[in-house]
Amino acid sequence: MGYANKRETKKDGLFWDARYKADNGKYQTILDTVGKPVRYSTPEAAQMAADRAEIEFEIRSKLAMPTAHPTPVNDPDDQSFDDFVNEWLDGQDLAETTMVNYECHIQCHLLPTFGHMGLKSIKQGTVTAWETKLRKAGYAPHSIRTYRAVLHVILEDALDEQKIPSNPAKHRRGRGQRRWAEGDDAPAKVITDAFGALLIAERMALLSGRDDEFVFELVKFYTGMRFSELRGLEVEFVRDGLIDVQWQLVEVNGRWIRRRPKGGRTRKVHLPGFLWHILVDFIARTQPRPCACHGRTYVFRGHGKRRGRNGDVTLGAIAQRLGIGVGTVSRAMRPDCRVAEATRRRVREVAAELGYVAWAELEVVEHYRRERFREALFMPAVSGIYPKHGKTCAHPVPISTAVFPGVPIRGRDAGTRADGVWEPIAEGMTPHGNRRSHRTNLVELGTPQKLIDARIGHRDPSVQGIYTVVTQFMIDKLMRDLTDVWTDALEKRLAICPTSPVPMMNDLLQKRASESRRQDLQVAV
Repeated sequence: MGYANKRETKKDGLFWDARYKADNGKYQTILDTVGKPVRYSTPEAAQMAADRAEIEFEIRSKLAMPTAHPTPVNDPDDQSFDDFVNEWLDGQDLAETTMVNYECHIQCHLLPTFGHMGLKSIKQGTVTAWETKLRKAGYAPHSIRTYRAVLHVILEDALDEQKIPSNPAKHRRGRGQRRWAEGDDAPAKVITDAFGALLIAERMALLSGRDDEFVFELVKFYTGMRFSELRGLEVEFVRDGLIDVQWQLVEVNGRWIRRRPKGGRTRKVHLPGFLWHILVDFIARTQPRPCACHGRTYVFRGHGKRRGRNGDVTLGAIAQRLGIGVGTVSRAMRPDCRVAEATRRRVREVAAELGYVAWAELEVVEHYRRERFREALFMPAVSGIYPKHGKTCAHPVPISTAVFPGVPIRGRDAGTRADGVWEPIAEGMTPHGNRRSHRTNLVELGTPQKLIDARIGHRDPSVQGIYTVVTQFMIDKLMRDLTDVWTDALEKRLAICPTSPVPMMNDLLQKRASESRRQDLQVAV
């Protein structure tokens, strides 16, 4: 996977290089016409360039390999797969994200093998050999199924236009039973319960240093909203004790597109009292402002990176002034590192004299980017491990265990300064797992199927779905049930530790502790 490489010089300031994986897993830098690295002003632009270069390199590599059946198009009535696909793509009326995925699968996995072949020349043996080659190359089974599904759709349309006598990508009955018997099925989806979601939300707030992710995770778990729907939630649609799901916000090739929810299924998601108060208080406290891309006011802001220092004074300048090493200066600036007190005092005096500021404020980002949300916040909170990113290998989240659940430690020698790591909560769970968790929770609570579908945004065309109506009685009972689930989760967290380093979580714990004491007094009386 390509990545944006942060660079900084005194002459040009802060910029980013675009790095992409090439031969033998080695990374290369995108160069300009004179052979110098191309400099990008934002990490997003560098990331997009790196991803594009990696896809182009993969296509060139696969085109250079011999295909399983390089059959030329000799029949004048036999259209080439490449030409048909171009016409086929032009005729599709699909969502932007679906089109991007289709184009990527076609360019990277279909054209290198089938592009120069005639449609009639593609046989079942050709498709089987191609699928086998992908499997040997190490592609995941679900990825291969996705690529074959795209090929099947394309060839099915070719069959409808009578360009081929049959669809060679169609699975025949009874095939693949031996592999299924050997256990080659997809792994079970990982979900969590209310207590796990509460711990995940607390960890995410510690990773980000703000309350946004704490509220985001709770709303996602207790509503089952899609990531793009919650990212695109506007303040005006939080009203009357519910969320009016009217829009979602999707990212396509670096552009933010506001569109209706999947399948056009707008809906109203009622909130239990505790969640309504958390969300309303959060909005009142953060005072969201209109974004620059749409001019609309969204509930949640994106999570950016700390973009280095404020000012031109560096640790090296302090070290040069004092005649000591940069490492010594770095340790002296951190309260949890061992260094002589006299040295620490001298370093901080010189830093104050030169006007050194350790870190700039968090970069202002309008909206969540799915990949950064998953890698920097959600996955570390869920599994206790930072995923592999660029040249950095996957590694546990180092924490200080002075307070529960442990505060992440960052910076130089973080691993040596930490005295513990986070244990996994729901290892392998993805952000979409919150949606699965919510639906599973509703089933456990005995919620009517009609209300489940209405809340999740699914459609049931059966007779039962058509003739059943959601009533206020159903909604009120579900709100009480979800409140009981929340109270039980909060009680479990309170039993572990009555305080939290997350301010919003700490307030909820203190409030719950006061309510418990008041209830105990009433029982005693």
